[in-house]
Amino acid sequence: MFRFDEGLTVYLHRAPIDFRAGINSLAVMVEQSLGLDPFAKAVYVFGNRRRDRVKILLWDRNGYWLLLKRLEQDRFIWPDEARVPTLTPEQLHWLLQGIDVAVMQRHPQRLYAKVS
Repeated sequence: MFRFDEGLTVYLHRAPIDFRAGINSLAVMVEQSLGLDPFAKAVYVFGNRRRDRVKILLWDRNGYWLLLKRLEQDRFIWPDEARVPTLTPEQLHWLLQGIDVAVMQRHPQRLYAKVS
């Protein structure tokens, strides 16, 4: 499986979309309903009503990528948070693997000034 760069911001579209929507329709949704720049260095994630499909829109220098994942029997666990929640690329990979992002919690990062 491919991996997204750690520097990307991942935006999750809250409402289900009509999966007939293509690149142009999704780019307009990013701009109008999310209020974001569809050409930014970011990943935009959309799901259908049954949550068994995910579309990912990504601008890459001179064109768009449109990725689609369809589950045969399971459902994606959609986080229930803010209007336009952001995820880390790692959390996006968790979501695509069927892990509930809301219950996953990492240890906090520790920063120390000296060893002893």
